Formats: sequence, C-alpha cells, structure tokens
Amino acid sequence: MTETPLDGPRTWAELADPADPDQRPRLDLTWLTSRWHCIFGAGCRGIDAREPDAGCCTLGAHLTDDDDVARVGAAAEELGPDEWELHGVAAEEGWLAEDEDGERVTRVVDGACIFLNRPGFPAGAGCALHQHALAEGLEPLTTKPDVCWQVPLRRTYRDVERPDGTAYLEVGVGEYDRRAWGSGGHDLHWWCTGAPEAHTAGEPVYVSMRAELVELVGEEAYAVLVRICEDHLASVRALRGAGRRHLPLLVHPATEAASRRAR
Repeated sequence: MTETPLDGPRTWAELADPADPDQRPRLDLTWLTSRWHCIFGAGCRGIDAREPDAGCCTLGAHLTDDDDVARVGAAAEELGPDEWELHGVAAEEGWLAEDEDGERVTRVVDGACIFLNRPGFPAGAGCALHQHALAEGLEPLTTKPDVCWQVPLRRTYRDVERPDGTAYLEVGVGEYDRRAWGSGGHDLHWWCTGAPEAHTAGEPVYVSMRAELVELVGEEAYAVLVRICEDHLASVRALRGAGRRHLPLLVHPATEAASRRAR
C-alpha cells in the first residue's frame, strides 16, 4: 500500500502548560488522534529492504546524553543471555559505539542494533530492552534509548518572543515522519507513519502512547491534551454523522486511507 503524502494540511493546538507558565506545548492533533500503531512482526517492512525483520533498528540508536547512556547501560546489565541474543558479543565488544561523527550510538551487529533479537531466538524477536521492561512490568521508556521510545513521536523546542517582549518555550509534539530522519529519511525503503497498514489500531495515538506523552509533556499538560484530542475527535464524528466529507486536516491521511480500505 502506498504511503500518504508528507505535506498534507494538519490541525495544531497550542495550550498553556498548567505546570510551567514559561512553556507552551504545541500539539499535532492530526497525528495524535490518528490510528497509528507499531506493526513490528505483523506487517512491518523495515526501513531497509535488506533487513526487513529489523524494523527501524537497522541503524542503531543515537544516545542523547549521559543520562540516556546510563539508563540503557543499567538495563543492559540486567539482561541475561536468555533474554538477549547478542549478549556474548556485547560482553566482548561492548554495546556502545561511536559513529563517523563521534556521536555515541548502540553498536550495529550484522545489519542491526545489538539489542535486536532476531527471528527464531527463543525469547522472541524484537528489542531485548523492550521485552525486558515488559517482563518486569515496566514501561519500555525506562530501559530503551530516548530516540527509540519516543519514535514515532517527535518533540521539538522553539523559543518564541511575543510582541510585548515576553517569551516562552514552545514544545512541539508531532509525527516523526521521514523528514525527521534528516535528508536520508527520503531514502528509507518504507516508513510506518505514512503507511495505511500501520493505521489500524483500536485506539488513537494519544491513548496508546500515554506513558510516552506524559514523559514528554508532564501529567498536567497531558490531561489537557486528552481533552483537546477528545474534542477534536468529537468534531470528526459530528461531520461523519452529518454525511459531510472530512476536511483533510481533521484526519491523518494514512488513517483515512486505512478506514476506506476497511469499508
């Protein structure tokens, strides 16, 4: 199924952060109310056609800061060879490496991140850090690199100065589409956020990714986010009930394409 265009119109909402008057979350409602979900192992084609079973793990993960390195390192220490297929490789070479720019990344082994368990591994295919968190009753964001648990959410920051000279920090929360990967994103074999086959979830992103969104914007701002998303969906339902064609900015194009396919 063809991916939907990147430049369709979007509905955005900006809100005052109840916990911090100096910042304002700016939310992509078109994305947050979409029916995207991760389909790793259930139709995911992977970003590299040569490694379709690796999903988006072929490049390894960039670590954002020392805290990120420490958190992943602590989780890696808890993994045994029964949970982590490449445990022996990590013991000999380490799980942390540097890319060509000197940035810290998870080591890539045989075409994918060192933490990726391949199909056929007894504990199951997928991220060993993710699987360990679930086995321990934890949210995966407590064990995985920042970029891994955030994707496909994208958080951005922008300093905004008002005409009266006051300022605030805008915290954008939107879709991690192909462009978020940089120029190389356009060369990915496949990317899920624009793929209708990945927009078949039973609940919208703002519900399914609650833990991640709370981590990104805080509990109080998330509560406001929920109300805004619910109002947005109510507007969509009202238009559908009236038999009116959706304005493109109200529904994510991949979610709409998946809905048409299901009808």
